Amino acid sequence: MLEHLLSALTLEEKATLCTGAGPWSTHGIERLDIPPLVVSDGPHGVRRVANPDAIASESVPATCFPTASSLSASWNPSLVREVGGAIGEECVALGVDVILGPATNIKRTPVCGRNFEYFSEDPFLSGALATGYIEGVQSQGVGTSLKHFVANNQEYQRFSISVEVDERALHEIYLPAFETAVARAQPWTVMCAYNKVNGTYASEHHELLTDILRHAWGFEGFVVSDWGAVHDRVAALRAGLDLEMPGPKDRRVQAVVDAVRAGALDPDLLDDAVRRILRIVLEARKTPKGGAFDVDAHHALARRAAAEGIVLLKNDGLLPFENVTRLAVIGRAAKEPRFQGGGSSHVNATRVDSPFDEIAKLAPDTDLSYAEGYPAGLEVRQPLIDEAASAAAAAEVAVVFVAQPPSLESEGYDRSHIDLTPHQVALLEAVTTAQPRTVVVLNSGSAIATDPWGQRASAVLQAWFMGQAGGGAVADALVGRVNPSGRLAETFPGSLPDTPAYLNYPGELGRVRYGEGIFVGYRYYDAVERPVAYPFGHGLSYTTFAYSDLRVSARTFEPSERLEVTVDVTNTGERTGKEVVQLYVHDHEAGLVRPPKELKGFAKVELDPGETKTVTLVLDARSFAFYHPGHGRWITEDGDFELLVGASAADIRLRETVTLRGSPLLPSLLNADSTVAEWQEDPTGRAVAGDLLEDLARSMGESMGAEGESGMGMDMLGFIRDMPLLSVLHFQEGHLHVSPEEVVDRLVEKVHGDEA
Repeated sequence: MLEHLLSALTLEEKATLCTGAGPWSTHGIERLDIPPLVVSDGPHGVRRVANPDAIASESVPATCFPTASSLSASWNPSLVREVGGAIGEECVALGVDVILGPATNIKRTPVCGRNFEYFSEDPFLSGALATGYIEGVQSQGVGTSLKHFVANNQEYQRFSISVEVDERALHEIYLPAFETAVARAQPWTVMCAYNKVNGTYASEHHELLTDILRHAWGFEGFVVSDWGAVHDRVAALRAGLDLEMPGPKDRRVQAVVDAVRAGALDPDLLDDAVRRILRIVLEARKTPKGGAFDVDAHHALARRAAAEGIVLLKNDGLLPFENVTRLAVIGRAAKEPRFQGGGSSHVNATRVDSPFDEIAKLAPDTDLSYAEGYPAGLEVRQPLIDEAASAAAAAEVAVVFVAQPPSLESEGYDRSHIDLTPHQVALLEAVTTAQPRTVVVLNSGSAIATDPWGQRASAVLQAWFMGQAGGGAVADALVGRVNPSGRLAETFPGSLPDTPAYLNYPGELGRVRYGEGIFVGYRYYDAVERPVAYPFGHGLSYTTFAYSDLRVSARTFEPSERLEVTVDVTNTGERTGKEVVQLYVHDHEAGLVRPPKELKGFAKVELDPGETKTVTLVLDARSFAFYHPGHGRWITEDGDFELLVGASAADIRLRETVTLRGSPLLPSLLNADSTVAEWQEDPTGRAVAGDLLEDLARSMGESMGAEGESGMGMDMLGFIRDMPLLSVLHFQEGHLHVSPEEVVDRLVEKVHGDEA
């Protein structure tokens, strides 16, 4: 049927199908019974606008689930899949064919205004969670749009900035989450980013959209632009961007028609784009739209998901509340919760739970007082602080809700700092002074600086932008109905200058240089041994867990074999709880610099008091590989690897060393500019030129004097290691029968001839 439709379309109709009909739909072709495709903003709820002809009109009610920063802290892909399934149900009920999510960009810097929509600083975790989301949504017969491909890691100048990122960082940090989601879940669409990548707009980047996304990863859906991301429609189509949004754009349609007629655009490329779009249109048509969704059930799911994402950063034993008769609830967010971020993802929630009301329901015998604490804006109002401190002093315990205002954290602009507002900091200092038994509940989309007030608080809960039911989730955690099991999916630094991207953000002259390379997040803090406020993977519980009996399926293994890592986890406390077992891999020695450790496996397990469960994690060749720019692909190297199992990146409980053998022999990269060290370290080069290198060292030492073995009292071979072999030969030209260039050319030819 698809090919029949394609053959029946005119050139003008094909070009029309590749451009949106409006803000939220594609064109239909009535004469061929091709329906339009309806899309909607996401990703943490369906923002189905009431007026389909307006981009920013009010949306119809839908469940506002926790944002990605909250869901990611659950470290639970199954839960994310469940949330995705509910969002898919709402898409069906609200007449949406494709929801624009998940957002899978890496949290390179904590100041990115859109971090609340992104999962993690780690690509392995991000990929697993994005996969769960896509599988959940698409199980309902509607599609997703994996975004923003790729390197959209800041809002500053996001429409035009050129991200200057080296090949290895691109492949090891910024692409893998997308690759995992595409390979495992096949989203119906992928959305390109606004920004340039190494000077080329993402919408026109053939290497990204075609060579990598389609050819290397096997993506089968269509590529859609972010709204307004296309600059040259023909160039974008040629690069692999199928659908431009939004529409209508008659000039863009005509540009495609003119390019085909002029021979500037291969008509087969246009057919391929139309074919991909039609395939999704026909797939979407299989699911009838309309009906209703279970509002109460989805609200309950939103509460459960929010609770599982709450991270107990600190607890001196105050939580959970027990026998508290007078509780001071402080902070505007206690009654007016900040439960989602601003911008295109803003959902018109079906209802919203306030933390104050939910605490009152769960603690009916507790005398609750309330103080506003801080204003809606950024001004400092001392009377609010004084009132809050008095309320705290009069109570047995105080709980302070603080939330980042929309003016500081939203899509469209980045934060200038990671601190709370000056008023909020002063409030926390006053309240903790008046009442040392104080709990702080944070609502933010990304990392917050917690010093100095965090040291004074008895407990700190990171509740994120927690969705419409988050008020109930926080209440559940405070009173102990829920045992917090969230773990940080991003590092909380001590201060902004401590962060890896600090010196290279936000860029200048239209470019931002990713100078930290592969050292993003915990990879950086580990490498430079810099202390942090709270490490990646951190999260406390109302119970305790012990790790024991780490086993591996083999001590020595080959890249083609899967390695099973097994560990026993025991709940050693008195409450049922969930632990996140994290598996990191450390490469003892590598041909290129590598981070001290990288997350390669995790599992969340629920345990009753005294219960032990066995957790098995599986590693494959990619778990030990790194991307080698010289070879242009992922490689493994033989050697020892340390497996690190623990409760966070900084809390490693057990270790085991395994040995990789049998990695494929790689072609030599030696050339005329290669150094002596590179010739020594290359197996083929060493075999071909080993005697020459020794002779050179001896000859150079003798020619420079007669002191000791080298003539200079030094290791001559060590001295010349970092010099190109050709340069060394120029010093010895008088001893050669042919030119230095000819010697090196012959060696290089022999090296590559031996490989063949």
